[in-house]
Amino acid sequence: MTQPAARDVDPALLEVLVCPLTKGPLSYNAEAQELISYEAALAFPIHGGIPIMLQSEARPLEERERAKPKAKGSSEG
Repeated sequence: MTQPAARDVDPALLEVLVCPLTKGPLSYNAEAQELISYEAALAFPIHGGIPIMLQSEARPLEERERAKPKAKGSSEG
């Protein structure tokens, strides 16, 4: 069994974490190492595989980032 890299976040942890402000879901951005709360329009940083879930550490989402991406394979109508 391989150990996760320092940048990796435990998938089980991602399943239980919610936004500390809205209690809504978070999206994981592995490239930016952030957890995104579209409801709060905040991105919470991940340092060394540990999510920092403090509002004071979060960065506000830019206007272009605020639209939640559509899930792959989803269909409308």
